[in-house]
Amino acid sequence: MKIISTNRRASFEYFLLDKYQAGIVLSGSEVKSIRGNGVSLDDGYVVIKGTNVWIKNMYIKPYKMATQFLIDERRDRKLLLNKKEILKLSRGLKDVGLTIVPTKIYFEGNFVKLEIALAKGKKLYDKRESIKQKELLREKGRHIFG
Repeated sequence: MKIISTNRRASFEYFLLDKYQAGIVLSGSEVKSIRGNGVSLDDGYVVIKGTNVWIKNMYIKPYKMATQFLIDERRDRKLLLNKKEILKLSRGLKDVGLTIVPTKIYFEGNFVKLEIALAKGKKLYDKRESIKQKELLREKGRHIFG
């Protein structure tokens, strides 16, 4: 498994409850661009429309060498999940304050996979607690490694 990009803001902004692995429907030039680390998950979000799951606003840089079939870099892309997983996600969205966020994109073999998580938004005081925990870990590391 080769991790291409992670959404570090997701773990800071949300409590990640359940994680799912999804495939993405992409064109060939998009896959080549992803191989060159030309992807960003920062503004992306996941929506369920009927029985389909879509990721919106995920940025994939246009591939330089592609001459035909130029594709919009922020177009909606279909995610490939099992029917049971889609039902679990849609049930989870019915709870107040839950959403689906993309957390990381990676290659598994020759296939591009996206890890998505059912998440609950953090309050301001929760974010402050996360910052304190990170600072404590940093301090411990400084004392151990001098």
